[in-house]
Amino acid sequence: MHGTAALIEIGAVILALGLLGAVSARFAISPIPLYLLAGLAFGQGGILPLATSEEFTATGAEIGVILLLFTLGLEYTAPELVGTLRHNAVAGVVDLVLNAAPGVAVALLLGWGPVAAVALGGITYVTSSGITAKVLGDLQWLGNREVPVVLSLLVFEDLTMAVYLPILTALLAGVGFLAGLGTLAIAAATITVILVIALRFGRYVEMFVASPNDEVLLLKALGLTVLVAGVAQGLQVSAAVGAFLVGIALSGPLAHTARELLTPLRDLFAAVFFVFFGLQTDPSALPSMLGIALVLALVSILTKFATGWWAARRAGVSPLGRARAGVALTPRGEFNIVIAGLAVSAGLNDRIGPLAAAYVLVLAVLGPILARSLEPIVRWRSRRRGGPPAPGEPQAPGAPPAAEPGPAPTQATAV
Repeated sequence: MHGTAALIEIGAVILALGLLGAVSARFAISPIPLYLLAGLAFGQGGILPLATSEEFTATGAEIGVILLLFTLGLEYTAPELVGTLRHNAVAGVVDLVLNAAPGVAVALLLGWGPVAAVALGGITYVTSSGITAKVLGDLQWLGNREVPVVLSLLVFEDLTMAVYLPILTALLAGVGFLAGLGTLAIAAATITVILVIALRFGRYVEMFVASPNDEVLLLKALGLTVLVAGVAQGLQVSAAVGAFLVGIALSGPLAHTARELLTPLRDLFAAVFFVFFGLQTDPSALPSMLGIALVLALVSILTKFATGWWAARRAGVSPLGRARAGVALTPRGEFNIVIAGLAVSAGLNDRIGPLAAAYVLVLAVLGPILARSLEPIVRWRSRRRGGPPAPGEPQAPGAPPAAEPGPAPTQATAV
């Protein structure tokens, strides 16, 4: 009976996720907020708590994080990552300082301590690559001149996470100073070794994984990713970072095929991951954190907008393009929940989970809405002025195109 009940629960959860995904597709919004709400409904204190499928959701959540980071790594190659670091270091550092600061400040003002400040700083810092990519595609912005700037910042954030997650893991483990230095040294050495393998011996990794049979390729890629992620986690590097680096080691047609084969699995287990985070969050704690989350979200919108505007301006992009870059960086989603999940699992502070859930819910919904509203607002303002649109602004039907500034400096991008 226990097995039967678990199967019924698992089937009901997956079916509910499918229905929520259909709703999100119908209204062209990210499904992440809906998945989080489903987790809140099925968790302790929710409408219909799960009773027998906790083990499946916990394991599925871990696999979801691993596949999210692996498929993200498939988007990049090691040389491109090195080039991105070299060409966009200044903008990346500005992004890090400006957007981690609100989270750090809130944690310290609330008296949560330095470790919570590091965790909350990471939560407010990193943009949702998945939601941003969807917004760029849905609004047909991919050919715009500001997009390389946006993508370069996202790549820099991903690389920062590869360093940040091992540090956060060591801090959450509560190890002593010397032990912490040893853990971080092991993490740094592991990341270096994997990157060297990706740079110098990536073709051998590809030869090992490659197969003309899709089933064999799927099993090899999935098995290697989960294996390396487990080893990385054992070395205090973080399973997510290990999976990300495996994705970097694969490139070309093999990476494209692996992405196509693993995307359905990634989407399934990523949805389970978001539900699992919601399961761990007490819905009754959300109201007390909602005010702080709204203030933090407002500040984060302003800091991300400022980051995108400044970085696009450095690249010679028009004012409208700078605004598009700013709003494109607003959404929060998968990485933010990964960080919050680590903090919650470590028992760092029982209020971080509700705050992160409310924060992500607000920005995952509000970010795409702001992006969709930008150009209609610009058109409205242009009509009120009664004059020709500024360079880079949408043109009225039949109007001659406004001149754009000269060619933007080349931006390194891995996507």
